[in-house]
Amino acid sequence: MVSAGKRTGQGRRAAQAPKRRVLPAEVRTDDLMSAAAALFIAHGIDATTVDDIAARAGVGKGTFYHYFGTKTDVILALRERFIRDFIVQVGAAIDACPEDAHPARLAAWLKASVETYVGNHELHDVVFHDFAHGQRQSQEKDAVIAQIRAVLDAGMQAGAWQVPDMRAVALILFDGMHGVVDDAIAAGRPGTEEIVAVLTDLFSRLLRIDMPET
Repeated sequence: MVSAGKRTGQGRRAAQAPKRRVLPAEVRTDDLMSAAAALFIAHGIDATTVDDIAARAGVGKGTFYHYFGTKTDVILALRERFIRDFIVQVGAAIDACPEDAHPARLAAWLKASVETYVGNHELHDVVFHDFAHGQRQSQEKDAVIAQIRAVLDAGMQAGAWQVPDMRAVALILFDGMHGVVDDAIAAGRPGTEEIVAVLTDLFSRLLRIDMPET
């Protein structure tokens, strides 16, 4: 028969035992993705193991496999998060401008896109490392093109500019921005102000408008 004192001692120890913290699934996946992103940037994808990711996230290997099947699945999830965050940040800059200030909204798109891309280019290079020109279209690119096209559509409807093919212009603006930023980063001069100034002048000439520098 177990004495009352022994039972009391066991109960006290049980009460004092640290409880395992149960986090929501979205928090766990976000932690794993952030850990993977940091390791991929620092050491490369091939040199990073699932054990490394789990250890950095402070979980067991089994927890990783509960949420992701492979490292590739993490990269795809990071890609989706990158585009989502990009669109949110750029969208906030656009929405900070009056709805009828179409050149200003376009300028806000440009400045925010350049700053967001430059500030996160290391992660971009990791998650889009396997993107090839043979992939003529992607959901990720379509999402960012849709954002700039919405700005262009609104401006055209208001008579701020006239273009014959809205998607073609959206592609030129986005791919032009992307290419100029890539070139500046490769040359070791990723200064956003200079990049924005150059692109503002070029895009103003393309659309035949006076696009303000922001």
